[in-house]
Amino acid sequence: MVTRLYSHPIYLEHLTPVGHPERPDRLRALNKVLEDSAFDALDRVQSPMGDEATILYVHPETFLERVRNTIPEEGLTRVDADTTVSPKSWEAALAAIGAANAAVDDVFAGRADNVFVASRPPGHHAERDKAMGFCLFNNAAIAARHAQKAHGIERVAIVDWDVHHGNGTQDIFWDDPSVLYCSTHQMPLYPGTGAKSETGVGNIVNAPLSPQTGSDHFREAFNTRILPAIDEFQPELIIISAGFDAHHRDPLAEINLNEDDFDWATGALMERAGSYASNRLVSLLEGGYDLKGMSLSAGAHIRRLMGG
Repeated sequence: MVTRLYSHPIYLEHLTPVGHPERPDRLRALNKVLEDSAFDALDRVQSPMGDEATILYVHPETFLERVRNTIPEEGLTRVDADTTVSPKSWEAALAAIGAANAAVDDVFAGRADNVFVASRPPGHHAERDKAMGFCLFNNAAIAARHAQKAHGIERVAIVDWDVHHGNGTQDIFWDDPSVLYCSTHQMPLYPGTGAKSETGVGNIVNAPLSPQTGSDHFREAFNTRILPAIDEFQPELIIISAGFDAHHRDPLAEINLNEDDFDWATGALMERAGSYASNRLVSLLEGGYDLKGMSLSAGAHIRRLMGG
């Protein structure tokens, strides 16, 4: 099993205010975990810059220009109450998109069986025409559409286990039966979407979790809602919106998962990728705001991707 890892120093230059949970230290903590010899076999590649044209697969050009025009020459600018940009944020966002699309190309070309993209800013809250929730562009949605356009596939599944519902991904693919969107998330919690009744055209599967629940409820949601939906859909590519803020240490939510849960869920999705998608699986870092909880959970996830 060949696992590729994309990263880039530019991700550390997307700056946020002091005390902001989505901060460069998240990647520094993960990089520290990945220094362990267990990760020696990772194929580590620097993220390429993305093609701006691929942003237009899911976002209108007016939105792209609006985001570009918010980037300051110095200091920080708020996009909304939670989302901030700095002078290097545009380059960081382009590198995140470039890595996501390159990861898709890699699994179709056979350069890797699966790929983890350690990037920021995250993406799953970015709606078709709205940046929000620490997110500028929807990396997972762009990558899904890139797979369809560049590699001619029909069916892509996006599985989102971030503790916050991926309202942006749901918004973008709401009426598109070629993309299955499945999400486990705490409810009620920001951004307030993700009820079971939100089903799109039958392609949206939400499995909300109650506060203070943990492994049993998460695994039940996977076994009874997420995995059966994937089995029925039979995707040709699986993309994971891999947030690790459902970890019990995370300060922004109240779901009590541990590293073993992310390892288990990764294995379950790898089995489906093996059954339907020739092992093709791309995982994109989303949330996770306790440095220890996030980095250890992401490490467990990557070890499982590597076949460990």
